[in-house]
Amino acid sequence: MSALPLRIAFVSLITLSFALTQTRPSLDGVTGKWYKGNLHTHTLNSDGDSSPLEVATWYREHGYQFLALTDHNVFTDPTGLNGILAAREKFVLIPAEELTDSYAKRPIHINGLNLTKEVQPQHGNSVSETIQRDIDLIRAAGGLPSLNHPNFHWAISAADMAKVRNLRVFEVFNGHPTVNNVGGGGSPSLEEMWDVLLTGGQQVYGIAVDDAHVFKQTGQEFSNPGRGWVVVRAESLTPGNIVKAIEDGRFYASSGVQLIEVVTSANEYRIEIKERPQEKFTTYFIGAGGKVLDKTYETIATYKYKGGEKYVRARVESSFGVTAWTQPVFR
Repeated sequence: MSALPLRIAFVSLITLSFALTQTRPSLDGVTGKWYKGNLHTHTLNSDGDSSPLEVATWYREHGYQFLALTDHNVFTDPTGLNGILAAREKFVLIPAEELTDSYAKRPIHINGLNLTKEVQPQHGNSVSETIQRDIDLIRAAGGLPSLNHPNFHWAISAADMAKVRNLRVFEVFNGHPTVNNVGGGGSPSLEEMWDVLLTGGQQVYGIAVDDAHVFKQTGQEFSNPGRGWVVVRAESLTPGNIVKAIEDGRFYASSGVQLIEVVTSANEYRIEIKERPQEKFTTYFIGAGGKVLDKTYETIATYKYKGGEKYVRARVESSFGVTAWTQPVFR
């Protein structure tokens, strides 16, 4: 790696079905399809080892429907590649950039998704001010800011993030081997940081990404593709619709678990998990303060609201060592 949430509206009943590209009307009358994509990857335009065409081709050939090329302080215009690779409702590139900034040698990286132009780091007099100024610039350029790998170099704390406005998306999982997803040495995991923000009243959603740089070698020590992704419910496969759905929280994040259905209602939060042979699951329903509200081993996991929950989200752990994260419902 280079050194260099609009909230989910809680209505009387919302049904979310996570079958890829399958159209189902939700009970509030909204229809849409489900698309798998990656929101963070690199090319030769910054510190990747492959061309934009090679990178985009890898994702298209491995079952992804959308991809953001996020080179460091380089806006890779996908127009030409979309002309080559894109096919209706099959694959699209989202214009993006990884705004790469720092404060006191702490790396501060923020992806701008669906940008209209290149942006450059704005700097600031603290970590939180640097983040805020870069987020404001991304918003002004028409993009959705996504805060990347807070624990990379242990650069960004939950307290830093809590001071920031208009942050709706951050990485709860990043596939790069040196970003410290699970914390350590007294520093919290990215998921623990998420609960600090949610408990404090920030309505922020968690994505999973590859942060891939290496396509020509494979190994745990390399930042390879295929380790983290999102599955998004959108009206159609366009950059605008995909990014709007992400900002609205209409997706789940995964490092390998596939969900079939997620249903939230006035009474319960229910998840249906897709099984593979010999695979077992543990689903945790999580609320304010990171408290585990319930745990189940069933492939249809249900949490019935008891009243008083500030928010409810879920983590699905597989016996294969991979995880899915569903987005918080704010009560």
